[in-house]
Amino acid sequence: MLFPTVAFAIFFVVVFTANWLLRPHHTAWRLFMLGASLYFYAYWNARLVLLIGASIVVNYLFGHAVAAARGPDREKTPASRALVAASVAVNLGILGFFKYYGFFVTSLIALGEDVGVDLNPPLIEVILPVGISFFTFQAMSYVIDIGRGDQHVMSLLDFALYLSFFPQLVAGPIVRASEFAPQMAHRPDPRHVRMPEAFRLIFQGLFKKVVVSSFLATELVDPVFAQPDAFSALENLLAVYGYAIQIYADFSGYTDIAIGCALLLGFRFPQNFDAPYRSLSIQEFWRRWHMTLSRWLRDYLYIPLGGNRGSTGFVYRNLFLTMLLGGLWHGAAWTFVVWGALHGGYLVAERVVKARWEPRGVRPELVKVGQWLLTFHLVCFAWIFFRAETFTDALDVIGQILLGGGTGPLVTVLAAFTIAAMLASQFVPTRAVRRVEEAFAATPLALHAVALAGGLLVVDALGPEGVAPFIYFQF
Repeated sequence: MLFPTVAFAIFFVVVFTANWLLRPHHTAWRLFMLGASLYFYAYWNARLVLLIGASIVVNYLFGHAVAAARGPDREKTPASRALVAASVAVNLGILGFFKYYGFFVTSLIALGEDVGVDLNPPLIEVILPVGISFFTFQAMSYVIDIGRGDQHVMSLLDFALYLSFFPQLVAGPIVRASEFAPQMAHRPDPRHVRMPEAFRLIFQGLFKKVVVSSFLATELVDPVFAQPDAFSALENLLAVYGYAIQIYADFSGYTDIAIGCALLLGFRFPQNFDAPYRSLSIQEFWRRWHMTLSRWLRDYLYIPLGGNRGSTGFVYRNLFLTMLLGGLWHGAAWTFVVWGALHGGYLVAERVVKARWEPRGVRPELVKVGQWLLTFHLVCFAWIFFRAETFTDALDVIGQILLGGGTGPLVTVLAAFTIAAMLASQFVPTRAVRRVEEAFAATPLALHAVALAGGLLVVDALGPEGVAPFIYFQF
């Protein structure tokens, strides 16, 4: 069930009403919200409910076992560490089968052909379940946090609702149990729901997805990346910039809607994007882009690898491996591995440069502009591999940008304006947005509903027929 559809609008109205009617009745409310979330997930394929149901049961049991294996003072024990490791292995095994089975088998066949060996392993057609990466990461963090002593064991019903809560189920943000569980226990007052903020986020997300992302995809990005050689250097370059905006508008648009819907239900999700294209370094970019994934990789991969401890070489290794595995998490293709490796290399290179040359005092504005331009273009270069279907396609795009000529019909004023306007929006001060939001909050509630309805009409008028799935559904 896609957010920008009539089916979801009807579903959400029903859930919103029942949510606030049942909230005083804790068990009935949890049962209803769990049923609604599973229905939302089953809308794509009812059999997928069995998968998320299995993840709920398995990780709930692991969580209890880890808690029971901890010592009398809740300290770590060899048994609790072994159970945490087993839970990680089981979760990664399931994720790996659904997400990487075909990738590894085809890579093995290709490797055999390169060395003259005819390999013929069984090739099963495996359908990638929507959102499996996101709810698997949430499940893993729950068990790991119990093992660390940072999380209490949840009841089966609470854990099931945490893992399946529909606003963030299929594409994040990645919410931790420690962030979600206290909000389930708390009974918010419906009179104090932050509706202006929620309406702003929902409209903002819909506009990004339905208008900006869809326009850039159909009119520029998809045609160029499908056949780079058929388009000019400028068209290829504009398509790269266009994809940088498209994926931001698409993914941040989803999380805007998810956070807005959760707010209307009385839940506050963590922020997932913070104007990433205003960053002056790659490190800053990852503090602003997909922030919940960045935190997850830091806390559950980078730090366990050793983090900043040890020699400089080990720190660089940890950075590179974290980003390499983060790239592989995004998809079963060598292009994603290259994308992760590029970002790992960028982060290591930044540390090397800063260690040898750290600017002192206030940096001149011209230096900041240079840093921004360099960071933005490094990110865009990596996006080429993220978007391309194959490594060869990525090289074709790069080759056309360097060697192609001319302009071409896809270089339009509207496309260039859309890209420039979205980039400019990254530099709008947060304080200005809050002031507008606070002024809007002071107006009558009826005006809020009228403004949202008007915004939806604008989105419907400017958007295309039908809505493509969000990009991150495939991850």
